[in-house]
Amino acid sequence: MNAEISARLRGAAGFIFDMDGTIALGDSKSGGHRALPHAIAVLETLKAAGTPFVVFTNGTAKPPAAYAQSLRNAGFPVADGQMLTPSSSAAIWLAKSGLTKVRVLGNAGCAAPLVDAGLDVIGPSDEAEGVQAVYTGWFREFDFAALEAGCHSLWGGARLVTASNVPFFATENGRAIGASYPINAMLSAMTGKRPRILGKPSRVAFETALGVMGLPRSAAKDIIVVGDDPALEMRMANDAGASSVGLATGVMSADAELPEHSRPSCLLGDLEPMLAALQAG
Repeated sequence: MNAEISARLRGAAGFIFDMDGTIALGDSKSGGHRALPHAIAVLETLKAAGTPFVVFTNGTAKPPAAYAQSLRNAGFPVADGQMLTPSSSAAIWLAKSGLTKVRVLGNAGCAAPLVDAGLDVIGPSDEAEGVQAVYTGWFREFDFAALEAGCHSLWGGARLVTASNVPFFATENGRAIGASYPINAMLSAMTGKRPRILGKPSRVAFETALGVMGLPRSAAKDIIVVGDDPALEMRMANDAGASSVGLATGVMSADAELPEHSRPSCLLGDLEPMLAALQAG
């Protein structure tokens, strides 16, 4: 890590961390998470310094508070309000856009932030008229009835929006298939509608994180995004004018040749150099 990047880390207005493959991995034995090396120390250092940070996972299998509890169980200093999922940003965007009647092709954890925001949430295969948006997320129980219901809503004029549209995410056993990607592929093939992404790497997700940290849009250039997926965290940072730390601890490999819009400001094998830079300040 060069001196310029180290200085950016120490002078950052806030940090956005990915979860799986970046600071933690799912632990199949406990059903929770286990910390990756130096991750807890990095977050503890930021907390002690009073530097705002959030953890933004693109997973929607659980409500944000459940993910936060899982991270706390693993030793992380993460409050419920510091944990975000795409459903967090989706709820804000849908409400602001006036799309308040939403069919959620996702499980209860995926739908929870939308319900909490007061949106009229329709079940995956429930009959309903006047659906304004179809939102896709974690839904391993997806079936033909849900496909038909989603298509009918889209044919009726609903917008197609999604938590995520990448095919894989990192687990302790390697990469796993994301649920929303194949669901989106089927819906798009049937209706011709392309999904608008409301999780990472969207500007909606980035600005939601800024808002939670209490930072204005003008702070974007002083934000550090930390993650393992060039298509998500690196692209989000580059699109927003932020800096990024890429980690070869999940989806991204250390020798990857990446397009410019997906390149990190620096690529690390683990979080130890970042921790050293933060503690040097």
